[in-house]
Amino acid sequence: MKPRKKIYLCSVLIIALIYLVLLVILYCSESASSDSMIRTFGDAFWYSLVTLTTVGYGDLIPVTPLGHVVGMIFLLLSAGIMVTLLGAVLSFIASEGMPFLMLGLQRHKNWYYFADCGVESDALAANIYREDPQALIIYGEKRSSQSEAPHYPCMYLTASPDKIVAKKKNVGTKCKIFLMKENDIGVNRRAVNLHELPVEVYARTTNGQDKLSDNITFFHSYECCARQYWRSKPLCKHEHSIVLIGFGNYGRSILERAILTNIISIEQHVTYHIFGGAGDFLAVHYRLDELFSLNKKSETKDSLIFHEDAWAEDRSVLEHADRIIICEDDEQNGWRIFWTLNKYYHVRGRIDLRSSWKVPGISYFGANEDIYTTQQIIRTVLNKAAVMMNDIFRRSVSYPTLDWNELDDFHRQSKIVAADHLLMKTRILLRDETITELSAYLVKKAYDRYCHDTSAKPIKEMYRKLDHMRWLRFYIFYNWSYGPFRDDAARQHPMLCPYEELTAEQKQERDAAWELMGIISTELD
Repeated sequence: MKPRKKIYLCSVLIIALIYLVLLVILYCSESASSDSMIRTFGDAFWYSLVTLTTVGYGDLIPVTPLGHVVGMIFLLLSAGIMVTLLGAVLSFIASEGMPFLMLGLQRHKNWYYFADCGVESDALAANIYREDPQALIIYGEKRSSQSEAPHYPCMYLTASPDKIVAKKKNVGTKCKIFLMKENDIGVNRRAVNLHELPVEVYARTTNGQDKLSDNITFFHSYECCARQYWRSKPLCKHEHSIVLIGFGNYGRSILERAILTNIISIEQHVTYHIFGGAGDFLAVHYRLDELFSLNKKSETKDSLIFHEDAWAEDRSVLEHADRIIICEDDEQNGWRIFWTLNKYYHVRGRIDLRSSWKVPGISYFGANEDIYTTQQIIRTVLNKAAVMMNDIFRRSVSYPTLDWNELDDFHRQSKIVAADHLLMKTRILLRDETITELSAYLVKKAYDRYCHDTSAKPIKEMYRKLDHMRWLRFYIFYNWSYGPFRDDAARQHPMLCPYEELTAEQKQERDAAWELMGIISTELD
């Protein structure tokens, strides 16, 4: 037993003993007098309660001198006891006693615990509360006095997750824990032993790992932003020159997603101009020159041109760009670039600005309320199509294959990229570039168009080439190369070659990604 608990226990025992002694003295002194109204030990106990609580009914009063002395002691103690009780009640309400009591009364709700009160946590919590009427938002620290109070009900408990989870007592759904600061799971003391708790943990990170244990999932805010950007503002056929200003975490993720999903025509030749330190990007992805023209514009394939000079020095590139994406990690610097472009340059294309808040009249992306959503973080909807594709594949083969949760990051990413390209496939098949959201109806309509179009062999070949382009980009991006047999350890694959060099059977395999749309359309809603 801890020393403090021992002191409390000893104090309680001493007080109880003193009280019992006073009761015995009162009973013995009063019961010996024939005029006494306090005849039994019960009468003495009743009198003590009435006196100590300051009720004072007056039905029983001591008559002996010793009884009067005990009565005066009770009277003097009554004021102190009332003050103590009042203080205890106020302390209970002001401290975390009341929140913990309220917590225990709401075990049936869905608990969402946030380790901090940052803007990212606030954005996700607000989205959760809008989507889940049974949500109970719990913050693991006090909100600062300078920050604005949230527009949703929440609780503040400076307690570790294990104490919070203990109150849940496995009632209802598992508690979901969010570590919204970058790489917080490695430095936050509250992250210790989370893998041992019956909870679902979502931790923000900057590395490429997707899972740490069965109950800890990582998410990448930069990747979330990039996926949200290209879904809401997909590449169009008329766009041949894209400028990225800023090549930090956000810029790199946006370029990566563009490489993996911006495949809309076998004849496309989009040039990406990147302003910002390329750093080790080309060193890491050292096989990109097999599919892209590096630092030189091409009219037959996509180009990646990394500019060493400052963005403001290349006026021609800026003024002839079909799209300019300002994706600086430093948001204030991004705003300065945006106002400078609008003020001093004649830009013919659109300008998309990364902004953590929504701004009317500006083509923005990456707002906190769009990035920090359950679809992005928990990914139950975002990766729904990817999970479906893996399940469909498992049902279509006779040999054992892995469940979604058993896939490593590479194979999971391959399914995600293929699923993200469904939007492009739908836009291509329906010849409609206004589509930015998928639905079962649109995918079914696109699949019907595919079935109709592929009755002509040249069109079928074109669709096969298009998906082979997408497939090649993914494997080349991860530095795979051609090999006579598939070897995951050596990163070799027999289909990593131009479409024309594929066998008839290998070409036919490219139909699967398009034909999957028919099955997905029935399961999407």
